[in-house]
Amino acid sequence: MRKSEVIAAESVACLNKALCHLKDIWEEIGIPEDQRLERTNVVKNHVKSLLDMMIAEEESLRKRLMTSIEKCQKELSKLCLELQLPPFQEDKSNTMLQQEKDLRSHVEVMLKEKNQRMQALKALTEQDQDLCDLLCLQPFSISPGSVPSLEQLEKFRQHISTLTAEKERRHNEFVTLKKQIILCMDDLDQLPETSFEKDVVCEDEESFCLSTENIDSLKVLLHQLESRKAENESVCSSYREKIHELWERLQIPQEERDAISEHMTLSKKRNMQALQAEVKRLEELKIKNIQNVTEAIRNEIAVFWDKCFYSADQRQAFVPYYDDDFSEELLSLHDAEIVRLKQYYEDHKDLFEGVHKWEESWRLFLELEEKAKDPTRFTNRGGNLLKEEKQRADLVKGLPKLEKKLKAEIEQWEHEQNREFQVNGQKFMQFVTDQWETYRLEKEREKQERQLKKSKQTEEDMVYGTVIRTPTKRRFLGSTTPCKARKGNVKTPGHGKPPHQGLQERNKENICHVPGMTKVPASPQRNFSINSVASTYSEFQRDLSKSSKTKHVPEILNSTIIQL
Repeated sequence: MRKSEVIAAESVACLNKALCHLKDIWEEIGIPEDQRLERTNVVKNHVKSLLDMMIAEEESLRKRLMTSIEKCQKELSKLCLELQLPPFQEDKSNTMLQQEKDLRSHVEVMLKEKNQRMQALKALTEQDQDLCDLLCLQPFSISPGSVPSLEQLEKFRQHISTLTAEKERRHNEFVTLKKQIILCMDDLDQLPETSFEKDVVCEDEESFCLSTENIDSLKVLLHQLESRKAENESVCSSYREKIHELWERLQIPQEERDAISEHMTLSKKRNMQALQAEVKRLEELKIKNIQNVTEAIRNEIAVFWDKCFYSADQRQAFVPYYDDDFSEELLSLHDAEIVRLKQYYEDHKDLFEGVHKWEESWRLFLELEEKAKDPTRFTNRGGNLLKEEKQRADLVKGLPKLEKKLKAEIEQWEHEQNREFQVNGQKFMQFVTDQWETYRLEKEREKQERQLKKSKQTEEDMVYGTVIRTPTKRRFLGSTTPCKARKGNVKTPGHGKPPHQGLQERNKENICHVPGMTKVPASPQRNFSINSVASTYSEFQRDLSKSSKTKHVPEILNSTIIQL
């Protein structure tokens, strides 16, 4: 039994006890029956009225609870729809009071969630509007009056984040473009003219509309300014080149050159005007000094003729070069010719430099060949012999490679130009072949001369007897065995086959003979000349190595031997 039921039973017992007590009092007093009945009705009515009032109050409470429950249910249903949440599931086992309390609590929580979402929506909408106004974009598509879902709010936040990043990117790009535009305008001595240019240069950076159209317009403006700047720089560069050219031709003193030195580096409008005025002044001065200028140009033409390997016929083809009737027309012809020659040289500069490199290498190779014939080269100190042999070996390997490369470049040039590439009026590769052939014939002639000289010396020895010839330079003790001929072909220092036949004849004469000497019987200390034993450093080294293996120690050795 519930406590409330026990209390209710006790209340009934108290009422009965009170009525009995009243009855006893009435008996004792002697209250008549009709008054007793009246008094009992009064008690009954009073108790009944009190209970009715209490019942009415509790009924009112029940109605209020039912009304609240109904209201909360409706509110919850509406909030669930607005917040896009599933319907609220009530616990049917709860009492009316607990049910009303739960419903009311859920309504309060959902109202709080709704207010938070609406406040977030308002803040995001304001940010979106500001960004869209700055970037000239459409606002985010969302209803401002409805409660957004959590997913919608998240997408809205991501949208704001994207717009913020885009704003930063465009702002940085705008600042960079603005700085470049200001620099270009400064270089061009130009002030903002249009309203757009004034907005860019003069207005606050934060207030500038960062629309894609404005950014594109900035790029177009910058491109236009840069094009004008590049055009000015090109014009100024051509003016400077012309000025330098006229300075040299007219022999302008340094003081006059220094007068416009400040304009020889910058390319602003005032610099261009100053350069233009200087060119005009020099052109006028050139007209007054036609002969000197023409002769100066002729000197330049001669230099480029040499650089381009022009033949005599090609040089004579430019008839104005030999005309002594100086005039403006003659000067113009020379101006046009030097311009053409410079362009021709620049177009084929690599090829001409390659030919020049070959000529220098060939000249050095011939010089080293001549030095190899000098017997005194073995007495030089400081390792010069070793350096020369290494240099000659590099040339022996490098010349064929260079010729092969030039041949390919010349073939390509002839294919593109549809004409022969000539050096001094001759096909270059034929010229190279002729040089090698001349070299080979010269080596053959020298060989024959040595053989003839040896033959004559042998005949004289047979007639007059052997004469011991003492070397004029340093000596060393030879072995007791007569000189033996080397076996096999003599190799170049490059340790490879020579590319041309002329190189194969290089050292054939160094086989078992000593020019300027006659044969004598073997003796323990035979003296023989070192001057012609070997024409290369490597052969000289081998001879010294052989002599060092004998029982006799060389009396005198130069510093070159010690370095071995």
